[in-house]
Amino acid sequence: MKKLVLIDGHALVHRSYHALPPLVSPDGILVNGVYGFALVFLKMLRELHPDYVVATFDMAAPTFRHQEYKEYKATRKKMPANFYEQIKIVHQLLQAFSVPIFEKEGYEADDIIGTIVQKVKGDNIKVFILTGDLDTLQLVSRKVNVLTPRQGLRDQIIYTPEKVEERFHLSPQQLRDWKALRGDPSDNVPGIPSIGEKTAQKLISQYHDLDTLYRNIREGKKIDVSPRVLEKLKQFEKQAY
Repeated sequence: MKKLVLIDGHALVHRSYHALPPLVSPDGILVNGVYGFALVFLKMLRELHPDYVVATFDMAAPTFRHQEYKEYKATRKKMPANFYEQIKIVHQLLQAFSVPIFEKEGYEADDIIGTIVQKVKGDNIKVFILTGDLDTLQLVSRKVNVLTPRQGLRDQIIYTPEKVEERFHLSPQQLRDWKALRGDPSDNVPGIPSIGEKTAQKLISQYHDLDTLYRNIREGKKIDVSPRVLEKLKQFEKQAY
């Protein structure tokens, strides 16, 4: 089976930028994000020996998520200029390795990765998503794994369906609905007030998905939560979706 690596370039540079001290090149240019990216990138090439590699990046323009929900990522601080300067250097690094770079205004790197995963799912290809965050875990399957650094950049973990289940006690496909209930502070997605990780996990584990949970609520069936939480579920249904 051939191997395809999809790199979430923006997320990896971001992780490296915060994980490493402010390393400076002989020309006085900050390169900690570039250096960390290069470490992870070269380690991946050595260990996976991929047949194909594609890099994806976010763009500065608002995405369709901002159009759906104007508060999306509104609490994030803008990264300093020297971060974006390093993104340009990473582009040059990838071009030197003849790695194609995909980016599209209105979409995030994750969206491009998800699109490519869908396009190759019928082929005899094993996909590895190399990323600095875990948003792509919902794509994990027998043929799709997520590879991400941990403990800074020194170690890494490969998420298989079993690894996702072990950590979250949910299937990869259930993570989306789990986040719909608990929210995602890093993206300023509110979820349902008063529902944290454990309650969201219990509900999605019991009812399998958001649709089934709310169908049971609308039908007046007993839901194993406190009256206060049940009221919040009813009140903020639209927000969850």
